Amino acid sequence: MSKQSFISLIKSGTDQADLSNHKKAVFILHDQLNLESWPQWVQDEKPVLIFVESEAYLRSLPFHKKKLIYLLSSLRHFALECPEAGFPVYYHPTEENIGSGLNELLKANKQLQLTYMTPSEWSTREELRDLKKEFKDRVNETSNTFFLADAEAYKDRVKDGWLMEYFYREMRQQTGYLMDGDKPEGGEWNYDEQNREKLPKDHPVPEIAETETGDITDEVIALVEEEYEDHFGKSEGFSYAVTRRQALYRLNEFIDQRLDEFGPYEDAMAHGRHELFHSQLSLYLNNGLILPKEACDKAEKAYQEGKARLNSVEGFIRQIIGWREYVKVYYEAMMPEVREANHFDFKNALPELYWSGETKMNCLQQCVEPVINEGYSHHIPRLMVLSNFSNLTETDPRELNRWFYLAYVDAWEWVVLPNVLGMSTFADGGVLASKPYVSSGNYINKMSDYCKHCDYKISKKTGEDACPFNYLYWNFIDKQRDTFANNQRSSFMVNMLDKKSEEDKEKIFSSSQKFLESLERE
Repeated sequence: MSKQSFISLIKSGTDQADLSNHKKAVFILHDQLNLESWPQWVQDEKPVLIFVESEAYLRSLPFHKKKLIYLLSSLRHFALECPEAGFPVYYHPTEENIGSGLNELLKANKQLQLTYMTPSEWSTREELRDLKKEFKDRVNETSNTFFLADAEAYKDRVKDGWLMEYFYREMRQQTGYLMDGDKPEGGEWNYDEQNREKLPKDHPVPEIAETETGDITDEVIALVEEEYEDHFGKSEGFSYAVTRRQALYRLNEFIDQRLDEFGPYEDAMAHGRHELFHSQLSLYLNNGLILPKEACDKAEKAYQEGKARLNSVEGFIRQIIGWREYVKVYYEAMMPEVREANHFDFKNALPELYWSGETKMNCLQQCVEPVINEGYSHHIPRLMVLSNFSNLTETDPRELNRWFYLAYVDAWEWVVLPNVLGMSTFADGGVLASKPYVSSGNYINKMSDYCKHCDYKISKKTGEDACPFNYLYWNFIDKQRDTFANNQRSSFMVNMLDKKSEEDKEKIFSSSQKFLESLERE
């Protein structure tokens, strides 16, 4: 089925609205797919809903094929569902960007008053505000209500380096989650120390159920394969939920089957088992199919009913009302200048292995392959393997940020940029992270079984068969010693390096130079 046939389906199946017959319209972005978050007047008046399928947006980066499939299929499904709730719908495909597509409709329908919700992404926000300037009183902007925190209330403190832990505590008090009066449930604000276990050998892990594709998704898969065949990743085996009903099933499945053990193995990694007990719900939270409150409500209820342990529930809720909300505030506080953040002034291109997955380093292979195949890996592979390696190989963090943005199905700029340029690469110089997140191979060995399957030896510190993380780490400490020496949390690492013998340091630096010179880049 082609793009045109889908439009034909809209017209024949739902009586695509004639915009000339409407005075009020609401524009629905592809990450705002839940009418429950829109103002009450939208629910009451049921204005015509406008959807724009922008080819310019889809081609702006070589987005992962599964990301394109997910974006298009969820958008199309939602557009078809809205008439069932009494909303007239106008679905508008365009080769132009989103703002230009809406501009075309407003010029053709001069009676139309358009309302849009503030986009979460900066570029789309700028497009729509340009539209608002051009059409003045015909275009109205309403606040984005897909997040729990008011960014304006927090962004000055976050910009000054206010840590997530204290933001999270305020959010706990504000929302009431896991609170015993004015005290945290169990007496502690977080239980991270209980959530750092390595997965035991042969420990059972429930599978995430696959969602069968239907006609709309099958059409989108064919469309992506035909028109976006040169994009990153694979389209085969697409099984993500694309409707709210399907996404809620995924949420309930996680709560029932994996939440209880999510906490202990939250940071674990395992050979050939990249999901473990993670929810894989971020893509549904990030386009509105699941709302943050309902995910937290279900998790807290599971704890209250004795179905999930406190450290697991707290860790899950912290990911949503703590970290997810915090990075959105950071994004609002730091944009747009932070896009060019590069504290270490790295200039190297991204290593080729991020595109191919081909490397002798098993940890990197295990972390890149799920991204190529599914557009997903959980937060520890992202932080402690993929971002760690990028830093240690002196890769331009903006190139890594671009890769994360195009490669992950759950990626939007507001969440990727803070995680990459703020947290994982220290590119902002320490506004978000309290220290650079780099490590030797010891951390990876501690939290995974990757090293047992690797050609390199984790026990060796230098030389051709030594784990590259081992010597690259100390090489990085030496080159960035000013950053580490001036940081209370990491200054001891400079002292440890300086205590090494001159012979050991020479081996570290020569092994690093040889590896970096041999590393293939884009």
